Order: sequence, then C-alpha cells, then structure tokens
Amino acid sequence: MPWPETQKMDQRIEFAMRALSCPNFTELCREYGISRKTGYKWRDRLLANGFEGMDEASRRPRSHPDELGEEVVCEIVRLKQVHPHWGPRKICELYARKHSRAAVPSESSFKRVLKRAGLTKPRRRRRAKEAGRIAAGRKAAAPNEVWTVDFKGWWRDRQGHRVEPLTVRDEFSRMVLELRDLANARTETVKASFERLFEAHGLPAAIRSDNGPSFASSNGLLGLSRLSVWWLALGIDLERGRPGHPQDNGAHERMHLDIYKELESGRVGGEQQAFDLWRHEFNTERPHESLGMATPAEVYRPSPRPYEGAPEEIDYEGMPTRKVTRAGTICFEREAIYLSQALSGWQVGLAPSGDLGLVEVHFSHLLLGHIDPATSGFQAAVPAPEGAASAPPPDLRPPPPSTIHHLSAHLPAAHPPPKTSGPATPEPLSTFYSPARHRSECDGGALRRRRSRRPTQPTIPSSM
Repeated sequence: MPWPETQKMDQRIEFAMRALSCPNFTELCREYGISRKTGYKWRDRLLANGFEGMDEASRRPRSHPDELGEEVVCEIVRLKQVHPHWGPRKICELYARKHSRAAVPSESSFKRVLKRAGLTKPRRRRRAKEAGRIAAGRKAAAPNEVWTVDFKGWWRDRQGHRVEPLTVRDEFSRMVLELRDLANARTETVKASFERLFEAHGLPAAIRSDNGPSFASSNGLLGLSRLSVWWLALGIDLERGRPGHPQDNGAHERMHLDIYKELESGRVGGEQQAFDLWRHEFNTERPHESLGMATPAEVYRPSPRPYEGAPEEIDYEGMPTRKVTRAGTICFEREAIYLSQALSGWQVGLAPSGDLGLVEVHFSHLLLGHIDPATSGFQAAVPAPEGAASAPPPDLRPPPPSTIHHLSAHLPAAHPPPKTSGPATPEPLSTFYSPARHRSECDGGALRRRRSRRPTQPTIPSSM
C-alpha cells in the first residue's frame, strides 16, 4: 500500500523516528502498510541525511550512454563563437567536415547545446498582411461563377530551368483552364494570359486568388493591384483568401498536389506541350468523384458573357466622375486626394452619402471609400466580414451598358426634398457638400485652376 497523499512527509518522519527504537520492526511496517525494504530505506535516509533526506529523490539517470561529452559541447560552442551568424544546421555541417560523419551528433543536439549556452535567438515570425481583403464567401453553383487562380510553387526541370506555372481553374466543374509557364509574373504578362482565357471561355462572375503579387497589393487601397482593377472594370468580382490560409483555396491547392505528383516529381517543364497534354488528360479523361465520376469537360460550359475588351470609360449613370492621375490622385474641390496608383487612367464615380455629408467614391461596382468635404480627407471602406450580408452571385447574362446604379437615389438625403407634384427625384450631389467657387481639373497629376462666374444654382460639374 503506498503512502497516503495527505501528510506524506509527516508520516515518513514519524515512521523513521519510531523505527529507531521500535523492538518489532516488522509489526511497525505492517502498521504503516509498507514493506520492510521501504521501511529500512527511510530509516537509513534519516540516519544519513536527517530530515532533508525524507524528500523524494530525483529519478533522473545520473548518466546517459548517448550524452554529449564535455569536449564535444565545448567544440560546438567554439564553432558558434567563430561564426556567430550561422545557425545550428550550418554549425552541424561544419562540425561534420572536421570529424567522422558517424560520430556527428544530431541537428537537434546542436540546437539544444546552443540554446542552453544562450547563443541562439528565437526566430521572429512576420505576420502576413491583411491587404484590405475583399471576400463574400461565394461558392460556385454553376460553371464560370467562380474561377480560382494561383501560381504553382516553382521547381527545376531536367535542364535546371526554373518552372513556376500559372494555374486557372473553374471552381464548379474543376476544369483546368490554364496551366502555363509564364516568362515572369508581371502584370502585363499575366494580363495577356487572362485575355486569351477570356476570349476562349468568356468572363467569369468572380475570381478567387490569394494575396500574392499581380493578384493583390499589400499596400494598395483595398489591396487592389493593376490586374485586379482590370478585372473590376470588366465587371468581375474579387474573392481573396486570408493571408497564410491556403485552405481558403483548398480545392485549387489539391490540384497543385496532382501537378506535384505527376509533373514536378518527374521534373517536367520547359515545354508547353507537356503541360497541355496533362491538362487535356485531367479535363477529358480523369473522372471526378465530386462530379459523379464525370469529367470536367463534360460539366463545363463557356460563359454567356463574351469578352469584348476592356471599356475605355465606365458609365456611372449620371454620377459626377473624376479621372485618376498617374500619381493615383483625383481632384475634389481644388484638392488632390490620393486613392491608388493602381487606378491611374480610370474614372471613379462620386455619390452622396447620408452619413455626415460624406461623399462615396466608387470604382465600377466596388465602393472604395468616402471623402470628407470638411477636411478633404479620404477614408478607405472597410470590407465586410466573409459571409456577412453578402450579395447573391450576379447574373451571368450579358450586363447592361451601365455597370453601376445611381446609389444616391437609395440613400437618405441630408435635407428634406421639396414637395413637388411630379415623381420624386434624387437630390443633386451639390447639396451634400459645398460647391467649388473655382472649378479645377487634374491634368497629369498637376492641379490647374480656371476662373468662372459663380453660378446662380450651385452645381458640381459631371467631370473634371
């Protein structure tokens, strides 16, 4: 029977004290429920070490057959002191070059020795930036509702050339639309590849991507890049995954695993013909369980939205517009307000907002943010959380000539509208902020004024 958990120390001392003068040691051990061997152990500890010897002794072994010797530990420390900026892996390799490979400790032993010696610093992990993520949590319910895009992690082909193909996939049908090793990942190169896809398959409703270069900008307004701005101008919604969460585009990453097993592991690359052959087999011959053992080519249908090129201008249906300069600014009441260089060359629409007299700034169907006329400051819009009041997927039929509705008709007015006998009309934008006495316009980033008479009815020009 073991010692009771309560007053364990007191019972040991009591037993050892009584054992020094007890005539019947066996009966005393039976009274405390311990063996004679245990009883002699505690009596001898009391005689040798006094009351301090009644504590539990450490069960850690005094030695280990694989324990590093003092000479090995000292040499590891010396090598680290000679190369203070080298990590344990390089120190281990340097030690192995000076000694037999069979006698080299493991890399974890080097880490443990250097850590105990205080010669290592914990690696600082940089948190991935959340670049104004735009996502509605949309899931494709038909072909071309969502396309997914990414760059496959690079590898070396048999000739030693770097291979990093661009992959584009239809989420619903699993159809691999593109598998191409581009010359580089620049915007113009990726854009040319998408132009070929749009001409062949039409336009999707949305494109899901990660926050990598070309697809997004970590420092841009709402994470917009020149490529994603072009997508928005074509009427394509953006779906972005969370930084450092590849599971947000998990099905696309699963396809990358197939590419790794069947192409990368064999160091295939360099010739587009090999990629086209693999893509043809994946789309037309390989059955998918999620499709009822059908092939992607049997499920996929081209988009009813044809690609007719990027529009030169976006129609905002009577909204006042401003053209974004090369510097990424627009002119508003004689002030240059910075938006983003990714929008340079495009026009943005202005709409009244009932909140504190602010002015909404739209690009295509996306709300960029608000301008405060009182301070001439711009505040970027906060993207709604994923799945929160998300809009239904857009109709895949050809869109109307306009790409945005006049939101001022649906927003509360700052002042009650005048009573008229005819139908109510939205209050003009000029009542939401003070009119500019001097009209201004931006030309190549420079602010230029021109004099004009003060109008009898305050109005804001439709464009500057």
